[in-house]
Amino acid sequence: MKLHTVDFEPVGQKGQCQEDESLLDCAHRLGIGVSSVCGGRGTCKTCRVKVISGALSEPTSIELEALSAQELGGGWRLACQATPASDCRVMLPAESMSTSQRIHVEGLEVTVPPEPAVKAYHLQLNAPSLSDQQADADRLLEALYEQYQLHCRKIDINVLRSLSPQIRDWNWECQVSVCDDEVVALGPWPNRQLGLAVDLGTTTIAGYLVDLSSGQTLAAEGFMNPQISYGEDIISRINRVIKSPQEGIRLQECVVEKLNELAASLCSEANASIDSIVEAVVVGNTAMHHLLLGLSVKQLALIPFTASTGLTLDIKACELGINIASGAYVHFPAIITGFVGSDHAAMLLATDSYQTEGLTVFLDIGTNTEISLVNGDEITTTSCASGPAFEGGHIKHGMHAARGAIERLRITKDTIDYQTIDDAPPVGICGSGVLDAISQLYLAGIIENSGRFMPDHPRIRITDNQTEFLLVDQEEEDGQSTIVITQKDIRELQLAKAAIRTGIQLLLETNGFTEEQLGQVVIAGSFGSYIDVSSAVTVGLLPPLPLNCFRQVGNAAGMGAKLVLVSLSKCDEARDIVTRTRYMELASNPDFKKMFIETSHVGKYWLRHNKREMLENG
Repeated sequence: MKLHTVDFEPVGQKGQCQEDESLLDCAHRLGIGVSSVCGGRGTCKTCRVKVISGALSEPTSIELEALSAQELGGGWRLACQATPASDCRVMLPAESMSTSQRIHVEGLEVTVPPEPAVKAYHLQLNAPSLSDQQADADRLLEALYEQYQLHCRKIDINVLRSLSPQIRDWNWECQVSVCDDEVVALGPWPNRQLGLAVDLGTTTIAGYLVDLSSGQTLAAEGFMNPQISYGEDIISRINRVIKSPQEGIRLQECVVEKLNELAASLCSEANASIDSIVEAVVVGNTAMHHLLLGLSVKQLALIPFTASTGLTLDIKACELGINIASGAYVHFPAIITGFVGSDHAAMLLATDSYQTEGLTVFLDIGTNTEISLVNGDEITTTSCASGPAFEGGHIKHGMHAARGAIERLRITKDTIDYQTIDDAPPVGICGSGVLDAISQLYLAGIIENSGRFMPDHPRIRITDNQTEFLLVDQEEEDGQSTIVITQKDIRELQLAKAAIRTGIQLLLETNGFTEEQLGQVVIAGSFGSYIDVSSAVTVGLLPPLPLNCFRQVGNAAGMGAKLVLVSLSKCDEARDIVTRTRYMELASNPDFKKMFIETSHVGKYWLRHNKREMLENG
């Protein structure tokens, strides 16, 4: 049997594939996590791939039914049906990859020429003598000028305290790390100079260890934000601090402890010393920013929801209790407003909002969702409290995207097919699975536009006076957990998706546009990275645009933090984004309540075709 080489992008893996072996089987054999909810029957359409180069087998009858002529003409195929006819390259869109594979892809680099704020210099010092009794610190600063013409006037006090014994231990040869005109770290020569980029989210904290000389990411890791135990959403945490300032100290301390754990873990993975981290960049929403810095948050919960400061800040890591190089700074980029922080500006930076052509919506979906409408140089931004439903919160069997969570689901007649993370036995359902479930229930006619269950389906039951739909039955699936979607679960998702869709619609209307004029929707955030866009369109979370108008970009806020860390030019761009952004407060819009009600219904065309009927019937 003839063999062909198949190159799977963007994961960068390739392997040999027989002519009669499907691309799906080939990918799985190579350890590439391609989604296949139906098990390769071609009914779920979750294994879509796009041919970049080379030839595949002729489309099967299943593909001719599942894909439009336009999609087939554009190179789209079902991996479970297509086999290679030559060496080829195929692209895996985010929605066709399993969670573990998408996490891997999120680590792909955004390449920029390294231009860090902290620069390293190799010094060879002359040892003192009875005839040369110059002070050690003065000797070091003088050598910086003589060898590099660098006017450096300050040495951090913590660096100064250990300078004399260290340079003697290193036989008067060392590496000096300088930020502006200050020595912030000292190390033996040669020594790696590393940076830490952090996306401090309400629910999760993502960290990246970066080599500042090359811009390469050496390690990446994510943790749950420990502040969750003090409240799942921002307002809950703010209210705790308002009632007791001591709670603010606890919230700050638990995050600092987690950041230190994150830094240590990343350095261990990269076989590096924590002292090699000479700068950190932290982006986050305004509340996370203020809580970490110990700033007042009370005014964030009071009209007109103002921040304590929107300035770019550079704070000594030791002042915050963050354990990196003794004199290193933590850089906090500028924030946009009270409920749109530096994380959203970082997302806009990473997704090249400067280069956007045509009208584009940028979404960073999370417990608090930020939305920007970009039209050329104009940026209008808003935020909405979408709540924890998209991350498994307030859902009866909801959970975060972890092993055993149902992440993909399809309903075909009376058959329910699902895929779990790591293909483990199902133990719950994460946000992308909930979205799929409600989309499929709607398409199957099991729930109506209002989100209410239709009667008489064999899988609908009432438990504790709550209507629910049985997704996984312990009796049917021996040894598996019973997993249901309840009427309350549907209501939770309706509220969350209505908040986001309302934000999109009001941004468009306020700026004189309609959804039909949108050229692109860019979706970021942990939940946004994993959703099936077609499901999101079906339930009305996203506007009813062709699927090729949507782009999922992973944790773009984290990517933006890395850009700021590596490049002073990108740092300036991030500052310019904040300056150019105009904020729109949703609650003050007179159409907000009406729009929220309209967008809470399920169905991608409901708003357009049934708006008048709803208004006439109250």
